Amino acid sequence: MSTPSSRPGAARTGGPPARPTDAPSVLIGVLVPLTRPGWAEAGRHLLAGLELGVREVNDAGGIGGRPLELVVRDTAADPQRAAAAVDELAGLGVVALAGEYHSVVARAAAARADALGLPFLCSSAVLDALTEQPTEWVARLAPAQSHGWRIYAEFLLRAGHRRIAVATQPSVYWASGARILRDHLTPHGGTVTELDMRTLTPAAVCDELVDNRATALLLLVGHPEPAVPIVESVRRDERLAEVLIGAPAGQPEFAEWATALGDDGAGVPFLRYLPEHLGPLGTRVATALRERLAGAPSFVAFEGYDTIAVLAEVLRSSGVDQARTAGFWPDVAVEGSRGHIRFSRVPGISVWQWAWTPVHVVDRDPAQPDRFRILHTG
Repeated sequence: MSTPSSRPGAARTGGPPARPTDAPSVLIGVLVPLTRPGWAEAGRHLLAGLELGVREVNDAGGIGGRPLELVVRDTAADPQRAAAAVDELAGLGVVALAGEYHSVVARAAAARADALGLPFLCSSAVLDALTEQPTEWVARLAPAQSHGWRIYAEFLLRAGHRRIAVATQPSVYWASGARILRDHLTPHGGTVTELDMRTLTPAAVCDELVDNRATALLLLVGHPEPAVPIVESVRRDERLAEVLIGAPAGQPEFAEWATALGDDGAGVPFLRYLPEHLGPLGTRVATALRERLAGAPSFVAFEGYDTIAVLAEVLRSSGVDQARTAGFWPDVAVEGSRGHIRFSRVPGISVWQWAWTPVHVVDRDPAQPDRFRILHTG
């Protein structure tokens, strides 16, 4: 995953440039969750995409003849740890930051990057309020939560679901998701009942679903706990045979979900940020990612690859001057693995935003759980 660096405490990744050079590396700081309580599998996929992107940039000659190199820090889903890592990476001389999967962690990193004047391309986090105020320093590839979760709400309505329950835990991210769902469902006669998992057991959740006559239960909780026990409990309750279980945050995308739940994990709709059909670049990237991961790549791995594609283009155009890099976001025009990437200002979003990556609601096919079915297109 990474090799020891000549700098104390730094983990670096990335292959050599296409031709030998004595020029110093161009350093990109990377924030990823690689240990618990972070979602380590998501972090591993994100890092695999970043590493593949770096390898291809270096095989093509690097940045002005200089190799691109990643300096990786594990956030472990800890906002304070991420903010401290931003300070450390700035001190090591990185020209930009990349990565992060968890929204609350990315928000802490974005705030610190903004304060330091360090460009940050956020790969995967979706929380709308990534920074408190508009900033020139931060851009994002993943769709804003208000965009993706509105599409999920439309899916629920089209599938005939009006009585929605959400199993939730305290978090700005989960609270924001519940609010978005309520805002879009209520005008159409929908209701959203929140079930606080600080006080409810999985068995008690089943009773609440029956009492509220809910037709859908959405998991706005961590994985594997308490998501896995909740799914197992609902699946085994004969009273709830017709209740849809959903996970808009994307937990079923990863192999850990299928391994933990088996057939019980199929038929759980979630948001996925991939086109229905990959183009030539995306197909080639998918093949390379599958080899690196020894399994099917998630959309998060593609986000990692696209992050490097964007940063390489920015650095080639603006050089390694941080101020010029930040000012280049609106001029980006890159063919990524999932489509043409450009950044713009979106109302209500404080960072430069790709509007938008393809968004689908998909699930694992109950008849073939390793196959994904597209249920709704945003």
